[in-house]
Amino acid sequence: MSGMLRRARVVTWNGKDFPPELRELPARRYVVEAVDDEAPALSPAEEAGIEAALESYRQGRVVDAKRAREIIDAALGR
Repeated sequence: MSGMLRRARVVTWNGKDFPPELRELPARRYVVEAVDDEAPALSPAEEAGIEAALESYRQGRVVDAKRAREIIDAALGR
């Protein structure tokens, strides 16, 4: 399964009729998971972190994906 792109789809199901969105998928194994209608509330620290990240982005302080992976790997000691 490595290298396979995983894309999430949100499908509303009435519990009886098979959703047409699922009929369009190719034959394969899938994971189906129920989700809450609302996202969980963020803590004040999480909200502040998102705001700080958005402000950094607006100021042009960004890194590409490769550099971000390097930073994260270094922080995790990899």
